[in-house]
Amino acid sequence: MLGSLVSFAGVALSVRGLQNAMTVFEMLAIRNLGGIAILIAMAIFAPGPDRVVRMAKPLLHLLRNVAHFGGQALWAWGVTVLPLAMVFASEFTTPAWVAVFAVLFLKERMTLARLLAIALGFAGVTIILRPGLDAFRPEALAVVLAAVCFGIQIVATKKLTGSNSTWTILLWMNLLQLPMNMAAAWIVGQSPWIVGRLSWDIWQPALGIAVTGFLAHYCLTNAFKHGDATIVVPIDFLRVPLIALIGWMFYDETPELAVLIGAVVVIGGVAISLIADAREKKV
Repeated sequence: MLGSLVSFAGVALSVRGLQNAMTVFEMLAIRNLGGIAILIAMAIFAPGPDRVVRMAKPLLHLLRNVAHFGGQALWAWGVTVLPLAMVFASEFTTPAWVAVFAVLFLKERMTLARLLAIALGFAGVTIILRPGLDAFRPEALAVVLAAVCFGIQIVATKKLTGSNSTWTILLWMNLLQLPMNMAAAWIVGQSPWIVGRLSWDIWQPALGIAVTGFLAHYCLTNAFKHGDATIVVPIDFLRVPLIALIGWMFYDETPELAVLIGAVVVIGGVAISLIADAREKKV
């Protein structure tokens, strides 16, 4: 999960670096192309029984990728129009959706510590967003809608890890979403030939979104393979203070006091969940 947190921050920086040169869908298509190239390299240089092209539960793969396509498009657009801390904070209604879906469809237990972590995380995000006040940005609602899509995608990913390898899940994620992004780019008036839009002056963020976009989902999928969704997702709340720090360092987006207070509440909830689950495993 720590690898996922750092990688998603890298994706956000890459999107900011490409926002004046490419549309959101072109950026995401480049991420898909990079993911496919990395997966092919893994299959060639590190072959193993988990490198299986044939998917299990194809309809669930399709649901996962349609939800993920919609969610990431809304999220990437949010990165281009909102402060980074607000984007990541708005996204974090996701754990509430994941908790509900995981209990309903994955039959996971909702312990008091996990419920408290989600409640504190949601409270921290509310402090950061301050809905109803003058500081509220209506564009953040698009990112909240993205969070619903991510909730569906996360639970579907956890379900798929029981019958598909990480390599298989990521291969089909990129193979299915690449034509979606190319078609969407064409619909908004851009050529579907994404590679032709690349130039040397944007090679760094283009490489960044290809590599960190792959690593984010590789780490996240492996985390779901080894841990319950209701444990893994609250850790993701730590993206809020991390991206607030990055926004301050790279874009002079000074974190407001509400962001800092909300971040402390979020971290407190994560710590409670992790400590309680660690003690339960020892018992």
